[in-house]
Amino acid sequence: MSELIDFAASAVTRALALGAEEAQARASQGSHVQITRRGGRVEQATEATTRGLVLSVLAGGRFTSNSTSDLRPEALDAFIRRCVEAASYIEPDPERALPAPEECGRGVSQAALDQDDPAWRERTAAERNTQAEALEQAMASHADESTISSSVWVADGRQSVARVMSNGFADQNEGAWFVAGADTTLRDGEKRPESGASYAARHLSDLPDVQTIAREADQRARERVGAAPIESGSYPLVLANRAAGRILGILAGPLSGASLHQRRSCLAERVDTRIASPVLTLIDDPTIPRGLASQPWDGDGRIAQRRTIIDSGVLQQYYVGTYHSRKLGMPATSTGRSNWVVPPGERSWQDVATAWPRAIYVTSFLGGNSNAASGDFSFGIRGRLVENGVLTSSLGEMNVSGNLLELLERLVAVGDDPWTWSSVVSPTLLFDGVSFSGT
Repeated sequence: MSELIDFAASAVTRALALGAEEAQARASQGSHVQITRRGGRVEQATEATTRGLVLSVLAGGRFTSNSTSDLRPEALDAFIRRCVEAASYIEPDPERALPAPEECGRGVSQAALDQDDPAWRERTAAERNTQAEALEQAMASHADESTISSSVWVADGRQSVARVMSNGFADQNEGAWFVAGADTTLRDGEKRPESGASYAARHLSDLPDVQTIAREADQRARERVGAAPIESGSYPLVLANRAAGRILGILAGPLSGASLHQRRSCLAERVDTRIASPVLTLIDDPTIPRGLASQPWDGDGRIAQRRTIIDSGVLQQYYVGTYHSRKLGMPATSTGRSNWVVPPGERSWQDVATAWPRAIYVTSFLGGNSNAASGDFSFGIRGRLVENGVLTSSLGEMNVSGNLLELLERLVAVGDDPWTWSSVVSPTLLFDGVSFSGT
C-alpha cells in the first residue's frame, strides 16, 4: 500500500482502538500553482501545498465527522481521540453505518480514468510563464482603442486521495488539472463592460490553444458593449452550451436524498414519470476518461458507475446515498453527481432558431436563486437577441424566471455543439415560451 493509504489506515485503526465501532478516513495531499499576468508583467504568482485528513466515526450508534490539517503525530492522536469522544454528545443515528463491503470498490481503474497527466510532474515555472506570456500576447492582438485592460492566468495542480474504511475497503486515486483563461475590460461610454473565458482540462494537451482562448474572451466582452434590455415577454430561450450547467444544475437539489428525506423536493415520487420534454436525456458518467468529475467511487466509497438520470424526459432515479437509502427505505444509487452528459443533437442551434423571428441567446447568468421544493427559479441574464437565427443586439439588465419542470417541458431541441471543458457536457439547449423581464 502507498504511504497515504497507510496513514489513513493508521487513523482508522486508532479510532477503533479508542472505542469506535466503525471508522473511515480520507487522507489527501495536493499542490497547485497559478500565474496571473497583466500589462506585460507577472501580477501574481502563487504556489500552495496542502495535506489533510477527514475522519468519520460511528461510536455507540452515534456519528461524527471532523477534519484537520495538523498532521503532527501528537496533534493527530489528540484529534482522533476528540473525534471519538465527540460522538457521545450526539443523538444516536445508526443509519450512518458503513455500506456493505461488497458494495464498495473502484468502478474504473486509474489507468482508464486517465486523469493523472505525466506532463504535470515535468512542468516548470518557466513553462507556465511562457504559456501565460503567449496568452497575454494573443489577448493584445485583439486590443483596440476601446480596450482598457486585460489579464490572463494559467493554473495547474495535482491531488492524491486515499480512502480507508473499517469494512475492509482501501484505495487511492490521483489526478491533475490545468486551467487557462483571460478577461478584458472595455470602454463603452460611461460603462465598463467586462467578461472573459476560462477552460479546464485534466491533460494539458486538451486545453485550447491561446488564440482560441483569447478570441473567446475578447468576443464575450464585446458582446456586452451596448447591452440593454428589451421589452418583457415570452421568448424562445437559446441557452449557450457553456451556460447550460447553471440551469441543469438546479436539478441536483431536488434529486438528492437529503431533499427527499426533508420533503423539500419537487421531484418526490416522480421516478418512472415524465418530468421533462422527450428531447431531454441526462446521463451521469463518472467513468469518462479525463472527465473533470470522473471518479472511481462515490462519497460512500461505493463503486461508481454510469447511470441514466433522465431518459427521453422520464426520471429514472435519484441520488440516494447509503444513509438516506436507509432513512427512506429506497435502494442506494449514488451520493451525488459526477459528469453530467446531455447527448447532442444533429442540427446546429442556429438552424433550429431560424424558425423564430426573435429569441434570446443566454451566454451567462447574474446572481439569482432557485427553490428545490417548488422548482421555481429566477436569474439575471446576459446575452444576445437572435432574429431568424442570426445574433444581433446585446442584451443586459434582464431576468429569466419560471419553474424548472415547466421549463424542461418546453425543451424543443438540443444543438450539435457539446461543451467539453466542464463537468456538465451539454450542447446548446433550445426552449420555447420562456418568461423574461426587461423594460
